[in-house]
Amino acid sequence: MSPRSVRAARRKLAVLLALTPVALLSGLPAPTVAGLALTGLAVPVAVSLGGGRPRDLLPSRLARRGGLGHTQEQGERFVT
Repeated sequence: MSPRSVRAARRKLAVLLALTPVALLSGLPAPTVAGLALTGLAVPVAVSLGGGRPRDLLPSRLARRGGLGHTQEQGERFVT
């Protein structure tokens, strides 16, 4: 996936994740809330099917950090 596509998918995921609790708290019908939640869950699946990694949807700072929050140097030390 191109970086532009990943940014668009990341934006869509953020909007869906933000709208789901808003819809729930504002008393929208259950099918609407379920539709938002299921669509939000479908975004990582669509990214995977598009050749990307669902991890690409994380903000770059979190994705770059890797595993358990170790720095790059610490990660290299664990590997060697």
